[in-house]
Amino acid sequence: MSIDFLAIGTVTRDIATADPSATDYVLGGTVSFAAVTAARLGRRPAVLTRAGDDIDLSLLSGLAELHLLPCENTTTFANLYSPDGRIQYCYTPSPPIAPADIPPQLRAPHIALLGPLVNEVRSDVAAIFDSDTIVAAVPQGWMRTWDDEGRVYPAKWRDMAEILPHLDALILSIEDIDGDLCQVEEFLKYVRLVVLTEYRDGSTIYKRKSDSDIEIVPIPPRPANELDPTGAGDIFATAFLLRLDETGDPFDAARYANVTASFGVEGQGVTGIPSHQRVLDYMALHPWRRGAA
Repeated sequence: MSIDFLAIGTVTRDIATADPSATDYVLGGTVSFAAVTAARLGRRPAVLTRAGDDIDLSLLSGLAELHLLPCENTTTFANLYSPDGRIQYCYTPSPPIAPADIPPQLRAPHIALLGPLVNEVRSDVAAIFDSDTIVAAVPQGWMRTWDDEGRVYPAKWRDMAEILPHLDALILSIEDIDGDLCQVEEFLKYVRLVVLTEYRDGSTIYKRKSDSDIEIVPIPPRPANELDPTGAGDIFATAFLLRLDETGDPFDAARYANVTASFGVEGQGVTGIPSHQRVLDYMALHPWRRGAA
């Protein structure tokens, strides 16, 4: 049976303190949120990840085909939220995931999502998939660095020209580019579809129709009673790709993803992620069409 959705990247131990010795954690990482989202939306996910024996992966193994690459310690992140935004620390980053780590049976899924968090997904991974696979990335892990204390800072994405030509879609947040839309213009030189999430303001589709013609379409949000924003971008990316695979329409897919992610932030961790039918029911009651005021 073919895999609907493959997520590649490190899982994380997410702690709520800057103390790296903290033992109280929750399972995190793009691949974790992506797998739960895909399963909740009725698809068959698989995950290829790195982790040590210091984390419980029973949640993932219970809902996804789990391919585990061992390492000494699982990547640990401290996510500290303040009125000025998120402060993040990274400890024990995982070793790289290379093309040789991806077996042949995982190279032709319907969708492949690259979700690096600590620059662990090598740039040559994007080129290995079957021509019919929708290949996408959330690039935050290629766009960050950290100091000796683990404090995370933005960094220039140095190998984007090697990765982007092999993607069908790039999905990232306005926070990832620090609000600099000139970076989106640079991405569009290499990839035809960029999806920019904008927190409570929804998302925007940038679609390159030709070298001189970029279509820009804002997609409205579903207002949410936010409880926990962690993983919202990963929920969005997964929902977007599943809907794009289903309909072929990136604008409808972004609306579907906005709604899915808005439900997701209304619960703690992964508890708020909705079913496919719940999202469709909301979209039916609150229709949106491209070009509407």
